[in-house]
Amino acid sequence: MSKIDSSTKRKYLRYAAIALAVVFCLSAILLVMALWEKNNSEYDYDYSDSFKETLEYNGEKYTARDDVEAMLLIGLDKLQGVEDSTAYNNDKSADFLLLLVFDNTNKTCKGIQINRDTIAEMNVLGVAGDKIGSVKQQIALSHTYGNGKEVSCRNTVDSVSELLYGVNIKHYLSVTMEAVSIYNDLVGGVPVTVLDDFTGIDETLVKGEKTVLYGEHALTYVRGRYGVGDNTNINRMKRQRQYVESLYAQTQSAAETNERFQLDAISKLSEYTVSDCTVNQMQTIFEKFSTYEFGGITEIKGESIVGEQFMEFYPSDASMKSAVIELFYKKD
Repeated sequence: MSKIDSSTKRKYLRYAAIALAVVFCLSAILLVMALWEKNNSEYDYDYSDSFKETLEYNGEKYTARDDVEAMLLIGLDKLQGVEDSTAYNNDKSADFLLLLVFDNTNKTCKGIQINRDTIAEMNVLGVAGDKIGSVKQQIALSHTYGNGKEVSCRNTVDSVSELLYGVNIKHYLSVTMEAVSIYNDLVGGVPVTVLDDFTGIDETLVKGEKTVLYGEHALTYVRGRYGVGDNTNINRMKRQRQYVESLYAQTQSAAETNERFQLDAISKLSEYTVSDCTVNQMQTIFEKFSTYEFGGITEIKGESIVGEQFMEFYPSDASMKSAVIELFYKKD
């Protein structure tokens, strides 16, 4: 038998290295899929009864567009990761609600921010997760009905959809608070000009100064309320809009420079998220984040009052209808 020369050996070693790399990548992808789909399941909802094909505004008639899709981001007021539960209620409120609307024709993404204090109609769920009644209260509490996972997210989606004239919300993604710092650092930090005085709770955040947020400072910036500014959620929402707009730009930059960014994000966030998206659907959404132009976040105007127990926000019907028509409809 003839001996194998050194060049042939190197070629075989190169092939073996490539094969191992392929196996490693496939294993990593399978692991990411398993981690993601452990906490997430697809959710299809028929909006045919609630979605309005036409709307009238200021004497004009508008028809629903079929080239847009919406995803509801739900920020929960809890630090622990997602927990399995068979209960019919939980203690996780939807502290942050942002409806992202992707315009697939113009390749843009815009948002509608929902005040967590908005008084809205929502479903009351029974032990099996079925509707047993309805109640009007802060929309943040819609998530407290259900198992704290997909049932609670569905209930929150229903409440936001009902509030916004039955718009079709195709997907949802809920995150616990740990996800903020993790994703923030994954994109390389988020630059902002500090809008409020945080010296009482975080001396690194000085009003008016430009800084790059990392780790817990990012969570403090978007979550801080009491002892910051005028202590209102309205004021905090301004910071959240500013932060999301900067985060969007950082996401695009990270995706351009790191080809593994999508997989890294999915694997690192899976423990803290609940979504109806499969891994493939989530990758598609990340791709849109990476390539679609961001058109900003619309604030719903309205009136805040001190209720019997909590703050209550009553949105302006004109402000809501204007926002919905801009993103979901076209003039006839």
